[in-house]
Amino acid sequence: MKYLGLTGFVLAAGLAYAGAAQAEIKLGIAGPITGPNAAFGAQLQNGAQQAVDDLNAKGGVLGQKISVDVGDDVSDPKQGVSVANKFVGDGVKWVVGHFNSGVTIPASDVYLENNMLMITPSATNPTLTEKGKWDVFRTCGRDDQQGAVAAKYIEEHLKGKKIAVLHDKTTYGKGLADATKDALAKAGLKPVLYEGVNAGEKDYSAIVSKVKASGADIVYWGGLHPEGGLIVRQMRDQGVQATMMSGDGITDNEFAAIGGPGVIGTLMTFGPDPRKKATAAAVVKEFAAKNFDPQAYTLYSYAAVQIMAEAAEHVKSVEPKKMAEYMHTGATFHTVLGDLSFDKKGDLKQAAYVMYTWKKGPDDKITYFEND
Repeated sequence: MKYLGLTGFVLAAGLAYAGAAQAEIKLGIAGPITGPNAAFGAQLQNGAQQAVDDLNAKGGVLGQKISVDVGDDVSDPKQGVSVANKFVGDGVKWVVGHFNSGVTIPASDVYLENNMLMITPSATNPTLTEKGKWDVFRTCGRDDQQGAVAAKYIEEHLKGKKIAVLHDKTTYGKGLADATKDALAKAGLKPVLYEGVNAGEKDYSAIVSKVKASGADIVYWGGLHPEGGLIVRQMRDQGVQATMMSGDGITDNEFAAIGGPGVIGTLMTFGPDPRKKATAAAVVKEFAAKNFDPQAYTLYSYAAVQIMAEAAEHVKSVEPKKMAEYMHTGATFHTVLGDLSFDKKGDLKQAAYVMYTWKKGPDDKITYFEND
């Protein structure tokens, strides 16, 4: 009996140990993995996955490895909600995503209802954090900040130029266009044209004709790179030489691939290039070894995972509410983007935007360069 009891004890202890050893943290990565915005989905997925791999190589978080669940929302709000519900069923507690503001906002309702922590690397619409949700954070800035920088640049460097404002009617695109238009109004500047177009179309000749008739010198685009690139190309085809200006939605080299040489001179607002930060050097080298250029939101996604890990380690718990409470205190997190902290809304205290220009680089390829 004693022998059997000892065996039972050893077996029970072994099972308990195995259960502890198998414990893992489930993290969801959500974004447009396929579809016209898949380039941005690749940024989110590669950035978050690399951070997970690096953490797991060091033993994980609080002794637990992180497993990844990828959800493809195809930049569609309904699909985004479906992805969020799938994450709930899969037991995901931490989420990096989504990419589009119009997808992130409805998906965030699902995460709130199910006590899940989310950090979006890219959803910039102010509404997201203005709702006062305890579980919502972002490692990017906001469109009202971005629009103000664009308007100030126009006021200081392009004074007297006629401005047309176009948008793609989405939460992100229209929100960014309106934020810029409002900031222009404060500077006493009124667009000669304000129009919305349908995302996903291939022929924008009608709006290009309106731009041409307006005599606009600058076309401010509130939208993403597929449509932005097509509009530039079709502007040049009609002989319209107006300079395009846009925001973070065109921050991928596919913009140049779609728009062609006509995108040279395009102005764009985005945060200071994270690839140049000393804090990102080691990770950038990891991506280079994989032949992947960590453009735009790649490192923002990496930082999101780092923040979650640091928060969990500090509160000694992987529970979202405990982590979020700590994140809201203004605590400093050490990330590839540098030292970051959040305000009570979940917005970054360090968010900043600068101006970029699209031009040919030393390798003769067209890409974006931060202005001096």
